[in-house]
Amino acid sequence: MFPSVTSTLSLSLLKACSVVLLILVARGLVLLINMLVVAPMFDPLKKIQGPDGSLLQNHFREVMDVSPNTHEKWVKSFGKTFRFHGFGRHDFRLLSVDFCVMSHILNSSIYEKPWQTRTLLTNLFGRGIFAMEGAEHKALRKLIAPAFSTQSIKTMTPIFFQKAEELRDKWEVFASSPTATLVKDAKLPPLPAPPYSPSPSFAEAVIDIAHWFSLATFDVIGLAGFDYHFHALQCESEEVYLAYRNMFRIADKGPKLRDLVQLYFPVIEKIFPNEATRITNESQRVISEAGQQLIQSKKLAILAEKASASEIKEKDILSLLIKSNLSADISGRLSDADLLSQLSTFLFAGSDSTSLTMSWCIHLLSLHPDIQDRLRSELNSMSHCASNSSSTSGYSAPTHAEAIDGLPFLDAVVRETLRLCPPVHGTMRVATRDDNIPVSSPIVLRNGTIIQPGETIRLRKGSYVHIPIEALNFSTDIWGEDARIFNPDRWSSLPHPARAPSHPGIANLMTFSFGPHACPGWKFSMLQTKIFLATLIPHFVFEPAADIQKFNAILTRPSVCDQFEFGTRLPIKIGRVNL
Repeated sequence: MFPSVTSTLSLSLLKACSVVLLILVARGLVLLINMLVVAPMFDPLKKIQGPDGSLLQNHFREVMDVSPNTHEKWVKSFGKTFRFHGFGRHDFRLLSVDFCVMSHILNSSIYEKPWQTRTLLTNLFGRGIFAMEGAEHKALRKLIAPAFSTQSIKTMTPIFFQKAEELRDKWEVFASSPTATLVKDAKLPPLPAPPYSPSPSFAEAVIDIAHWFSLATFDVIGLAGFDYHFHALQCESEEVYLAYRNMFRIADKGPKLRDLVQLYFPVIEKIFPNEATRITNESQRVISEAGQQLIQSKKLAILAEKASASEIKEKDILSLLIKSNLSADISGRLSDADLLSQLSTFLFAGSDSTSLTMSWCIHLLSLHPDIQDRLRSELNSMSHCASNSSSTSGYSAPTHAEAIDGLPFLDAVVRETLRLCPPVHGTMRVATRDDNIPVSSPIVLRNGTIIQPGETIRLRKGSYVHIPIEALNFSTDIWGEDARIFNPDRWSSLPHPARAPSHPGIANLMTFSFGPHACPGWKFSMLQTKIFLATLIPHFVFEPAADIQKFNAILTRPSVCDQFEFGTRLPIKIGRVNL
């Protein structure tokens, strides 16, 4: 009797499992048919012109193209606002270089970073400010705003000068030794010839400036943001710095098929970790332990002097975050986990983007020796720029920084670098509900209908919008026919489309974005870059050492042409200037 009962139960269980499986398969087929056939038929973006493709063809490679050619070709063919294919012909996505469209999207609460983007950022840094949206993001922006005020940044200028001078002293050693070389690893291949070689040459030593600027800016954010000495410039094997570098060496290779699948099925990463997962996890462990130690020591130091969180008056990032963490108001309190995530996020954002700006600036100056000479002359005209400023009697770092910040040609060089080499190539938003987007340039639909300026285009909930920062920075309609050329003089007389209010970007650039998600530390980054340049340019001459190309990852980084597998590198020849 019992075997027959067991057999009956097993058969019933098998039937039940089969029914569940059939239901899941049927549901999957319905979803697939809806995604591939039904939904695209009613997508309003279907009516807009754009590049066509086969059933599963995507245009991600073209969208991420570091050359402005693709965007320019599409704008000429389809107008300033068009659609392209995401994960196949069914996945219509909007791309626009119309400032009216961009302003609407970046300023509207309807549009958020896609969950996929926020998940990738969370996997790297935790739930930092760049992975937040809505009221939570707004509250944190308000909390950290005092750290990036003009007055707060002034108090950080001694740190900027200190680390700039440390870097200058390091480079003095290299420049004094003609045998100094970039190559520490014998496995690195020879450098390909640069596109331009000056004659005669005044530089012999070759250094990787991307590496050295990365160390210096990591030290700066440690001191300025968290009152912590990493000493990365003095010890290149500093543990936390190396953990970040190892983590981004993996991330910079871009997401592979497995990484995309793991976004939807994160359990795969836990059950079958690969080498990339192990390196990332170990890096995060090092960063987390150092962060917790830093937070605890800062908390103890603050509480030893303050009776309560309300008495904390310091404006550095960590003090402001800890003030929220210790707040008596539970509803507005920042948890320990969130505090650690913010610290990790700002360590990355506060160092990498600025170091890349400095690196690209020196690269561009090396290719344009006439501009480099003009900048050096302007800097040398200042009373302290060519000397060891910190040893000068009556010296004031904030006053000196203010004078540097006011130099017109230096400002033009930095802005032009940020225009041509934005650290972030582009960004993305998703519509959280149906919307009508105003346009300022006409759009010709596929059926010939024209949407006039002042009218709107419809976007449905769930549609993705790509914001091409680099394409806007390279647009000939905005910057003129020489938009692709490094020309700092353009900033003395900007064309009308590049001026406010026509151009809505911060500092007349899309590089820092605008709206609620604009870069909170743009003043911090610009002044730090100027002070480093003002410290280094009068002492060194820079010449190209190799052919360099851009590659787009989380940030837009330099690599040696045809040597992408060796990661971020920007070798430059340096020589001493006879003062």
